[in-house]
Amino acid sequence: MFRSTLRPLTSVASATSRRAPVTRLSSAAAFHTTRPMFIKPGDPLPDTDALMEKTPGQRVNLAEEAERVNKMLLIGVPAAFSPACSATHVPGYAQHPKTKEMKAWGDALDPAGDQGIRFFADPTGQFTKALDLAFDGSAIFGGDRSKRYAIVVENGKVKSVAVEPDNTGTSVSLAENVLGSV
Repeated sequence: MFRSTLRPLTSVASATSRRAPVTRLSSAAAFHTTRPMFIKPGDPLPDTDALMEKTPGQRVNLAEEAERVNKMLLIGVPAAFSPACSATHVPGYAQHPKTKEMKAWGDALDPAGDQGIRFFADPTGQFTKALDLAFDGSAIFGGDRSKRYAIVVENGKVKSVAVEPDNTGTSVSLAENVLGSV
């Protein structure tokens, strides 16, 4: 049971009037409780060579490539060879007529390499973290993983971003949803 007693606040009011004036913090120094926003339209891609293609020695900087390539499509997946990734997410892009840009997994999905799809590894998660698209997948995957996403890049800048709200589902980032708007 709670007991409440109401008393006048005169002693508090007089104590406050004797205090030094409050100094306001600048907005840059203010405390923020909201999470930083992941990569968004208009942003450039992270300038890092953390991604690898085919072998660890073949590093790729997608920010540099995005400057040279007119259009680029990046597909992020939490687990290669998982049913959602191998049967639904990536094949949807590989078979979509608008797809132009994306060692073992790549060979399995595009053995001849004629669909214009490239497969990159992000072994340290540096690229994924720079996009702010990593999540703690310890319970399912054993460590940090990439959220499932699709990013359309044009002329070196992000045009659109589709990130699965539950990190691993297949709804907003599917080819028919992303490429239908390209």
